[in-house]
Amino acid sequence: MTSLSRFTKLVRSGASIGALALAIQAAPALAQNAPAAETPAADDNPGEQIVVIGTPGGSGMRKQDASYAITSISADALDQAAPKSTAEVFTLVPGVWAESSGGVAGANIDVRGLPGGGDAPWVTFQVNGSPIYGTESLSFMEQSSIFRTDETIASTEAAHGGPNAVFSNGEVGVTMNFNLKKGGNETKGRIKLSGTDYGQLRADAVVSGPLGGDFYYMVGGYVAQSHGIRDAQFKSEKGSQITAQLTKRLPDGEVNLWTRWTDDHGQWYLPMALGTGNNLGTFSQLGNATRYETLQIDALGTKQSYDFARGRGWKGSVSGLNFKYDLGGGVSIRDNLSYTNGNADTLGFVPDGGPVTVAALKAATGLTSVSTAGGTALANTAYVQNYGHWVVEKGIHSLTNDLSLGYKAGINEFTAGYYHASWTSNDFWTLGNFRPVQNVANGDWLQNGITCANLQAAGSGSGCWHYGIRASGHAKADAIYLADSIRFSDALRVDLGVRQQWLDIKYLLDSGPGYPDGTTDMDINRKANKFSYTAAVNYDVSHDLGLFLRYSKGYRFFNFDDLRDGGGVANVYGVKQLEGGLKYRGDMFSAYVTGFYNKNDSFDSTVGGTSNGAFKTRAYGVEVDADVHAGGFKLGALMTLQNAKVTDATVAALVGHHVHRQPDFQLRLSPSYETDLGGAKVTVYGAASFVGSRWSDLANTVKLPGYTKLDAGIEAKLNQGLFARVSADNLTNSHGLTEGDPRVAGSNNGRPILGRSFTFTVGYDF
Repeated sequence: MTSLSRFTKLVRSGASIGALALAIQAAPALAQNAPAAETPAADDNPGEQIVVIGTPGGSGMRKQDASYAITSISADALDQAAPKSTAEVFTLVPGVWAESSGGVAGANIDVRGLPGGGDAPWVTFQVNGSPIYGTESLSFMEQSSIFRTDETIASTEAAHGGPNAVFSNGEVGVTMNFNLKKGGNETKGRIKLSGTDYGQLRADAVVSGPLGGDFYYMVGGYVAQSHGIRDAQFKSEKGSQITAQLTKRLPDGEVNLWTRWTDDHGQWYLPMALGTGNNLGTFSQLGNATRYETLQIDALGTKQSYDFARGRGWKGSVSGLNFKYDLGGGVSIRDNLSYTNGNADTLGFVPDGGPVTVAALKAATGLTSVSTAGGTALANTAYVQNYGHWVVEKGIHSLTNDLSLGYKAGINEFTAGYYHASWTSNDFWTLGNFRPVQNVANGDWLQNGITCANLQAAGSGSGCWHYGIRASGHAKADAIYLADSIRFSDALRVDLGVRQQWLDIKYLLDSGPGYPDGTTDMDINRKANKFSYTAAVNYDVSHDLGLFLRYSKGYRFFNFDDLRDGGGVANVYGVKQLEGGLKYRGDMFSAYVTGFYNKNDSFDSTVGGTSNGAFKTRAYGVEVDADVHAGGFKLGALMTLQNAKVTDATVAALVGHHVHRQPDFQLRLSPSYETDLGGAKVTVYGAASFVGSRWSDLANTVKLPGYTKLDAGIEAKLNQGLFARVSADNLTNSHGLTEGDPRVAGSNNGRPILGRSFTFTVGYDF
């Protein structure tokens, strides 16, 4: 289906819902005795703790009433956290491990011990309750890569486990939803300017208000640029975004039409050589000498030049329409639609094997001298390493729609829904292309005549390989779901849900002999269907204290990459999960404590081109989300304790091993103190994150040590609407590693977190 026909389909869907909304508004029988239209809030009120994620059709409920684990994040909390990537928002969510050390895009995100190994195979992102892509992730594209946070976000919420297996796209891991700000009866806005000690400049703005006739608007966005904390000698981070939302209030409902256009990319930060004297917090191998490269793109020898300042990111749009209406008599209708269209490309400079000394290179090749292409003679003690330019061009489309009908009568609140999604990915890859460079920040190529194979002979462990594909995939998913919430008393409620889903995937692949050669190597159509379910008991001990127990069975369906890696054979992965929790929210203290146990029926993991075979896992743990506040003092605490191991595997030696990349222990303490000082409201805040050790590989041969990261900030708000903030990230300049080398586990490479940085912000609220 072409982009034009998809857009036409989106417009027709939106027009149909809009026409339905107008018809309902005009219907005398329904409008009779209708209450006056409510005044919409300028944005969601975090104090109300109303969440929509994990509810049938996004109907919403009080957080305290939810029979599943959910984290809600206010706009102020997101501001203070100052995430450098969308994936970093997950540092505010217990039970999730996010490796955001890769830059603004391309994080690895894992959930509750479920096996991954790369990208984010158990994570879904939503805007206003609508998924932004049809499947969780693809190679070189997880969903945080195609979303950017800014001042247009009213609140954020994440549901882990729970009813996710039944509602929306049936995500059994974690779903993070971003609610956009809405206009109200008063015109409001914010202008914000930021700068950093590493040269980033950013301007944010948002404004919202009334248009008349119960219409409201919100529009905002940002522009930003920098060389990056890991300075590449050029502006390796550039971004801009604009978001708009129109809201129409109906007598007993609402219609939101929104769109978000983004053009944002940054350097893809990769594992680097450890112990060679480079600054692990700021090192970048990419630089002016290696920014441009001409690569072979097919088996015929055709070449194309690329500018690696493009980095990794997203250029495209995510749009949607949300409709809800109370039809009367206990009947309500809701529809959440989204459409995504754009390019999620990756251009990166990737290591191949570890570093070797010039002395070792000379011994292996017989060279008497080694110089860079620019003419710098290298000492015997200098390090050199193979790096290659990788290009992944990925054009994606996605259309999702979730239509539900609710009926409330007596003790029952029943929902029936239909979910549809169709999505595509059109890919061109050229990977490998390795050549030796001097292993210093922004290092130059070595002199002509020294090859990848020379470093391989010197013991670098390099593979010196090439791999390229052209591929096209189209998928369609349809699901029906039923849910019932039965309140047996004021205190006792039972929640039930079932889902039947059908998947149809078509995939066309030209993998060629190292480069695409124009020959179709795979032309396949695969189908699957599965039945998921969930059941929970929720008991309110009091208005402020509640307990819940839930059991769920859900599935992760295969995607295009599973078919490619499996030679056309791929599995549906089943997950069984038992969880229970305590929920308390008082005047000075709140705590949400959730215990979980899950079993993954089977999973095939390929990391860095190396297959771990099929294996099963089990994980258990506890998540804590708590805070205490007294006067101007507040202390927040997030903690995850988990144990995740392999229980069965085709490679018998893996049984009993820890699931790779995820720590057993995470703790984040975030104190703050607010006071009035000279007519200004001043807040001093900070965060201390403690991360336990992890295994970089499933074979448990490379152990990554635990680390601590400290952040701090101070903000002053004046009565006139002016505010200023100074924040520091990674104050102690920790070099904590989030991964080793996924392609050569034994190499002396690792990917550290970003080094110390400071951000200075001034703004005006009106």
